[in-house]
Parts: sequence; C-alpha cells; structure tokens
Amino acid sequence: MKLVLSNRSTRNLSHIAIDFIPLVNLALSALLLVVCVEWIARGSLHDLGTFLTSPVRPGITTLFAIVLSLLALDAVFGRQYQSLLIATPVLLITAFMSHQKQLYLSDPLYPSDLLFGRQILQLMPAMLKAQPWTALAVALGLSAAAASAVFLWRFVRRHSPVLTPKSRILRLALAAPLLTGLGSLMEYSHHSWLRDRLNIIPMMWDQKENYRHNGFLMAFAFNIPMANVSAPEGYSENTIADIVSDRSAFTVNHSTFPDVVMIMSESLWDPTRLSSVQFSRDPMPNIRSRQSGHVFSPEFGGMTANVEFEALTGFSNAFLPYGSIPYQQYIRQPVPSLATFFRAEGYAAIAIHPFQDWFWNRREVYKSFGFEEFRSEETLPAMEKRGMFASDAALTSEIMQALDAAKKPTFLFAVTLQGHGPYEPNRYDQNTVDLSGPLSENAAQALSTYAQGVSEADDNFARLIEWAKNRQRDTVIVLFGDHLPPLGHVYVESGHMPGMVATRRAPLDTMKKEHETPLVLWSSKTGLHNRIGTISPALLPYHVLKTAGFGDPFYTGILGNVQASYSVVDRHMLVEKNGSAVPDWATAPLAIPTVINEYRQLQFDMMFGRQFGRERFFPGFSWVNADQPST
Repeated sequence: MKLVLSNRSTRNLSHIAIDFIPLVNLALSALLLVVCVEWIARGSLHDLGTFLTSPVRPGITTLFAIVLSLLALDAVFGRQYQSLLIATPVLLITAFMSHQKQLYLSDPLYPSDLLFGRQILQLMPAMLKAQPWTALAVALGLSAAAASAVFLWRFVRRHSPVLTPKSRILRLALAAPLLTGLGSLMEYSHHSWLRDRLNIIPMMWDQKENYRHNGFLMAFAFNIPMANVSAPEGYSENTIADIVSDRSAFTVNHSTFPDVVMIMSESLWDPTRLSSVQFSRDPMPNIRSRQSGHVFSPEFGGMTANVEFEALTGFSNAFLPYGSIPYQQYIRQPVPSLATFFRAEGYAAIAIHPFQDWFWNRREVYKSFGFEEFRSEETLPAMEKRGMFASDAALTSEIMQALDAAKKPTFLFAVTLQGHGPYEPNRYDQNTVDLSGPLSENAAQALSTYAQGVSEADDNFARLIEWAKNRQRDTVIVLFGDHLPPLGHVYVESGHMPGMVATRRAPLDTMKKEHETPLVLWSSKTGLHNRIGTISPALLPYHVLKTAGFGDPFYTGILGNVQASYSVVDRHMLVEKNGSAVPDWATAPLAIPTVINEYRQLQFDMMFGRQFGRERFFPGFSWVNADQPST
C-alpha cells in the first residue's frame, strides 16, 4: 500500500527537518567540544566517560548548558553555527591554560587568574627565553590560529543559513530562562533545589577534586562568586565583644625601637634537600648557620602575593575561598598590617620591590596596608641585573642606603626578584656550585642556575648581617622564602616528589617536604632567635614584634594565643605545637578550636565585616586611619 502525503504535510515535515537537523548538529558539536575541553584540562581521557554518563555527575548538565549557550549566541548573531566560532577557541584556550597552570603551580585555572593576565604577559619574555623552541611553536600556532579564525569567520558568514526573526526569538525564549536557572547553580554557598536534583556537589574545599568531579566548565563557574566571602558561623558584634583581649599589650612599649627589615626572598629554598643530588659546596652556609626555622608556605612555585598577604597582615588564606588572591580581590580599603602597627609606634614604613608597581596590584595594596612609600622599578635607580631580573646585590644596597638615610626608626619590607623562575641555562656567566645526580641535562642546568641564585642570595644576606652589626641603631632582620621554586622535572628525576608540583592535601611529612622554606629571625641586640620551628607566614608578625620588643592586642595577643597551640594554620590542616596534624579541620565547623574560631572571626570582621573589634584589637590601625570610617 502506497502512503500518500499531502503537499501541506510534506512542507511541514520539511520545515521540521530544517529546524531539527541544525539542532542535532549543534548538540553533536557541543558534545565534541565538551569532550575536547575536558580532555585538554585533565590531560587525559581517564574518567571522562564516567563524567559524561553517570547520573550523579554534572557532565550531562554541562552539555545541556553548552547547547543552550550555543543556541542563544546563534540567535544573537542571526546565523546558525556562528556561536561555534566564538565558543570553541574561548573554551579550548581556557582549558589549555588550566592544564598548564596545573603542570607548574598544581592548581587549575580560577576566574580570578584572569585578573592578572597582564602579569603573565610581563613575565612571558623570561619564560619563552628559557624554552625558545616552545616560544617558536607558540608563535607559529598563534599565527595559524588567527589566520584560521579569520577564514572560518568569513566562510560561515557566507555559507551558514540566516535565522528568521521567528527562529531567533524562539531560540532566545528557550535558552534564556533555562540558562538563568542553571546560573543559580553557581552560588555554591546557597542551597539550590535544582543542584540537589541534579546531584551536583561543589567541592570548594578541594579544588582539584572539584574540577575532576564536576568538570572544568562547571567547577570554573562555581569559582566565579568566590569574591563573596560568607561570614563565619555566629559572627556578630557580641561575638567580637566576647573575645578576650590581652590587656598587657595596651601598656606602653619598652622597646629600643630597632629598625626592622623584613625580606621575602623570591623562591628561596634549600636545594640540598634533594637527597639524591650532590653539591660541590653548600649553596647557603650563612642562612643555614643562622636559620631560626621554616615557613610553611601555603603556595608552591608561584602566587607570591598570597604568602606576602599573610606575612604582612597576620591574616590567613585558610579562612578565604580556595583559589582566591586577596591582593586582587579583597584589598580595596585600608587593612591592618605591620606597616600600620609600626607607624603608630612612630616608625616610617617603606616597601621596596625592584619590579613594576602594578604587579600583583602592589601599588594600591601597599597604600591600603599603610605604607608611606613604595619604591619600585619606576622610582628606584637603574639596578644591576642577573639574567632578566634585578640582582639581590643591588636590592641589598638599596635597603642599606634607605635605612642609613632614615631620620627615625623604620620598618622596611622588601621582596627580592633575582630568584624568580624560569631557571634558564647560562643566566650567570659562571656557576660556582657544581652538582651531580640522577638528572637529565635540562634538569641539571635548571638546578645549577637555581643553586647559583641561592648562593648569591646567601652572600647578600651575610653582607646585610655584617652591615647591621656595625650600626648604632639596633636592627632586626627577618628573611624567609615565599615558596619552593618551580623546578619541574628536577623534583621528579631526583625523587623528591612524585610530580612536578606539590600536593595540597597529604600527610604532614609530605606537606613539610613540599612547602617548607628557610626562615631567619636575627637581632643585632639579642642575636639569633632559633627554635621557632615550622610556622605559617601569618604567624610571622607575632615573632617579629616579640623580637623587636613590642606588644599588641592582635599581633602578639591573638596570634600569640594561636601560636601557643598551633604552629601551622593551613586550609586543609592544622599543626599542633607538639607536631601532631589535625587534617580537614575546616570541614567540621563544630570541631573548630576556639582559638582558631576567634582568629577567623576577627579577620572577617576587619576585612569584610563591620570592624567591631577595630579599637580593641587594632589600635595602631585606628591611629593611622583615624579619619577612615568602619566598613
């Protein structure tokens, strides 16, 4: 029997096919795009099938969101498939950036990373100089990609079907409300009925697992609202009022008002900790002979500003969203720091860093911290360079000249630059530290360059100590490394670490091996302050003020209470004074120790809250910012 269709039925089926086939093509393109993005971001296809098909994972949700986004973009541009020309390069490039960041810094890409793209471009010459063939490949690839993008854009504009006004309206009417609903999933700190129904679990406490479990795109979206820091449980004026302050800290200080020099040395670490590598001599004998302990860096291979934030404010990254960068996101108003404390005691407060002042937003941050002067590349005299960066010798000379010229006691905070990676071969005319061990040629050259830099940092530290010994004014010198250097394959080939980057959650012994940097705290009056052990950068202000002979309700009071019980406050682990680790403390809010909770409450109060504790706990800040109202 022959089936006969009317002309009208045939036309309707034809219209349905015309509308349906592009939707199928768009869905298949979205699926391929999601697969490519996850493949690139993860570095392998492992677990990708489960991510896309399991009902308890957000792979299908991600695919649905991409399809809706492509429909909406096509409606906006008025042509089918135009959206792919925009979405494909944007998503693939961000996935590639995330993969590269994980290789060198262990963390995936966060939305906040896009805030300092200019900084990456500024460091690009040094990075490409270390890998010239990679630089050539990148240049050729970018040129080919740009040419292809222009060709494809013109091709699609000429050959892709034009959408009728009715089709555009229908696509937007479908996509807009559904995308709005999915957008509500991003606010991870609020309950979401839809998120529960879709079995999507934001894992903000463990970003590596968050990106693996939820996929790159969904996890990246979860991190967009991280600038909104939620108040800790119970935060109120009464809660702050109930925190007991150290009354003895309000008494008149009897310090001799020494100059205080605090130096954060870029990537300073002890390379002799590579047990399978032998060095012809100790690269850091002067630092080693005066070493007070170690700093437990919350970062690895980069993110210097986060370590600096802790060391200057006494506040902890452990109380902030995972992946956040306070210098970029949160410092938008005056914040208590060592600079405000010392200025209230009659000191001058100077910061020195021989790089551009916009880097890490330091120009504005140092103003918010209360520094009176920031001497950067723009205002410093021309400085001798070692490789592409200003030498430690030139910076040390600037430090000594600044303090010798000062008319009153001075707090000087300096960040060195010479030790910055990458550690290209032949950075130095001659390497005075030879090494041997199970390393490839490239790895050995990188380690040799790094060890020479450590040796020169050590020489200039010794020079600074000798200068301080001969001064009339007492001088306190604090030196510490911000994080381990990004030595990549050196760690793997030497057996120091299983991967090229440090882990974020591991047993204490492993974490110390991958996060400890040298710490020196020395006074020309009282000598070396040793037996400090391993401490978080946030506890440095306590030891600095105690060494200088000062007391303060927060920096020696609250931080003193913390350090009496805990030496390390990390987002994944507390370390007790007896050396015991308390893992995953932040995910069990009812078990948070009182001293840690009070510390966290005060930090939130001063950074994001109503500053109820400003007068009682931060008198120096209130004196410096007398005309600045509370937030």
